[in-house]
This record gives sequence, structure tokens and C-alpha cells, in this order.
Amino acid sequence: MISIEQNIDKKLIPILEQVSDPEIPVLSIMDMGVVRSAVIINNIVKVEITPTYSGCPAMDVIGDDIKHALKNAGYDSEIELILSPAWTTDWITPRGRKALQDYGIAPPLEPEVDKAVLLEGKKIVTCTNCGSQNTRLVSQFGSTACKAQFQCEDCQEPFDYFKCLK
Repeated sequence: MISIEQNIDKKLIPILEQVSDPEIPVLSIMDMGVVRSAVIINNIVKVEITPTYSGCPAMDVIGDDIKHALKNAGYDSEIELILSPAWTTDWITPRGRKALQDYGIAPPLEPEVDKAVLLEGKKIVTCTNCGSQNTRLVSQFGSTACKAQFQCEDCQEPFDYFKCLK
């Protein structure tokens, strides 16, 4: 995994960890790695966030949720969208990857493995229900643009796979 360059005031972390990703509510925006910077300047929190992809419809909701959480903690805030460098699935924290798995979404694999799964039909994605790798791609497009739909051939359960984005 590559590291994300972050500048986050430590006293803001517990507040930002309470803000959920609206599309995957078991993940905080900190677990997703979308918060690039959060600093307090003259009692105003300036937060920089990076969308998981450039057209992500959740960013307005995330911005509003951040402002609300910070307001409840006594801070005014300004939110800025940062597009470069682009977000990558490498920025999902280990805790976030586990939360995805526990929620029923297979976490992203490495880029070459991801391509083998999505383009060559390799049976590498682990079923979030039974743990089998005897899974098959149903559709490259799942419930959101960042996910693909899979089905386990052992337990027959469908599940999402979070595509690798780099």
C-alpha cells in the first residue's frame, strides 16, 4: 500500500471518524482515506477531501456531514475538494478493509490481480459469506460504479467486490 499524505489535527480525528461514507455506512471517511487535510485556523476547520472518483455523487453529502459533525463539536468549517492526486483504493485503511469484508463487500485486490479477476475470470475474490474463492464475476458493474457483482459457486450467495482503483 502507498501512504496518503495527510495533515490532520489529532483532535479532529475522533470527530471525522464519526462521519460515515454515505454509500458504505460501516466505513468512516477516515477509513476510506478521503480526508487529505483537516486543520484548525482561527477556530475554523479547513478540511480537504478527495473523491473516490471524479464524478462521485456522495461528495456533497460527505461535505455536509463533515460540516454538521464539526458544528456539533463547536467548529465552523470550510470544505475543499482536492482532485489531485486522485484517490486510490490504497488509501483505504486496514480497519476499513476489514469493515468492508464484514459488511459483505470483498475488499480491493492489487491491480494485476484485479485485472485477472475482472477481465480473465480468475477465481481469486473471496466470498464474504463462506470464505470460498470458488466465485464468479456476474457483472463488472455492481450497486455503485466502484463495485463489481460476484456470486459464490459454493454457497450461491451474491456479493459485491470493491474494484481496485489506482
